Amino acid sequence: MIDKGLGLIVAFALLAVALAAEAQPAGTVRTIGIIGHTPADSFEASLRELGWVAGNNVRFERRVSTDPTKLTLFAAELARIPVDVIFAGNALATRVAAAATGVIPIITVSADPVKAGAASSLARPGANVTGFAITHPMGKRLEMLVEALPTARRVAFLTNPTNPNTVEFRREAEAVARAKGVKLLSFEVSAPEQIESVIATVAKARPDAFVAAGDPLFWTTHQRLIEAVARHRLPTMWESGTWVEAGGLMAYGANPDDLYRRAATYADRILKGTKPTDLPIDHDEIRAGGQSEDGPHPQHHDLLSRAAPYGSCRPVMEVWA
Repeated sequence: MIDKGLGLIVAFALLAVALAAEAQPAGTVRTIGIIGHTPADSFEASLRELGWVAGNNVRFERRVSTDPTKLTLFAAELARIPVDVIFAGNALATRVAAAATGVIPIITVSADPVKAGAASSLARPGANVTGFAITHPMGKRLEMLVEALPTARRVAFLTNPTNPNTVEFRREAEAVARAKGVKLLSFEVSAPEQIESVIATVAKARPDAFVAAGDPLFWTTHQRLIEAVARHRLPTMWESGTWVEAGGLMAYGANPDDLYRRAATYADRILKGTKPTDLPIDHDEIRAGGQSEDGPHPQHHDLLSRAAPYGSCRPVMEVWA
């Protein structure tokens, strides 16, 4: 009789659990904060493929800007919500996010977060930051530009002084310049309204070529930059293939959409319980590109012929390094 009564109690208990489960939402809605210079649509698209659907089991809090002050405020907002994980799309966004919280996992896609002070090492980042590092792009970018234009001896170098990686970018570029016997002419842009005047100043210095550091501000104003440089007919090496597609001459850099998609796999693992300390910071895949496999756009033939035959640019044509 006791066994029968116990069986009834267990049965009712299981029924109550089942009814409670039916009354609950299908699952807890998780919150992902996105901070940086881009809404990172490819990051969200990849998460959707992994089963994280906005409005269903995840929601996104986007905070997009290139302004350091705004990004600092945005990072504090995301920490206060609080979100379950933060995707930081550049070095500055990573730095302000790490300053805002030491608890919420942060997935970075940025140029060497170790040298920017956001992680202890790539293999063991420590604390709450993991993600993907775009390491040593600036030195290689200048090296490839000089190889493509072997008679170039004076190269204009554009950076953003508010970027945490600018010091490292300069160090890399200066080392390559010394090795190649090239003189660097340094210029800075920290706001969109400075672009035209600074590029005009660059042109007056009469450099043989022009190279731009990777930077969120330059990324969001890339069309404006390309047009300003084109007006002065400066052979230029840019940050990624997006610039080439928009009319730039050459590019060397990581494909951001690919990195954002890979970052989504880290977000998926963290939301499922993996600790950021168990995820090493991965390395990038760098892509070098020229105008197309068939050669440069006609508007660039003269720029290339001034310094080198086009054949010398072949090694940088759409090759994964």
